[in-house]
Amino acid sequence: MTQRLLAPLLASALFLLADPAFAERPAAPLTDTSSLPMLGAAWRDANPYRDDAAIAAVGRTLYNETCSKCHGPEMNAKGHPAPPLRRLQRYCRKVQDAALKARCLADVDHYFVTTVLKGKYILGVEHMPAWDGILKQEAVWAIKTYVDSRSR
Repeated sequence: MTQRLLAPLLASALFLLADPAFAERPAAPLTDTSSLPMLGAAWRDANPYRDDAAIAAVGRTLYNETCSKCHGPEMNAKGHPAPPLRRLQRYCRKVQDAALKARCLADVDHYFVTTVLKGKYILGVEHMPAWDGILKQEAVWAIKTYVDSRSR
């Protein structure tokens, strides 16, 4: 009798835990971003901080605070649920033409920012939370600068 009651109770608990409303929601990072140059309200099309080591250092702190739980501290996702980030630019590195390379990098930037702001939903299941309204433009681009600095 106990097993007959326990099974539906466990199934109900698992259903509630799977509900996105019960999932952990992203919180604003505590990292001080006041050293980052202000970018204004309009989102940039490409990373304005690209290859800036000082910004990458701030981005590292932001990444560790907001992204590493799912993407892993080394961005390789080993043992973590989210995909690796270290290879985002792998195809752009192969492009020789400077203008095409700039377009390729801008496309990767657009994909990154769109994914961060809107999250990832596949068949109605949230795979990544939306950070829009939580992360400011400066923080997103600082994280992207750090990710780019670690790309392979």
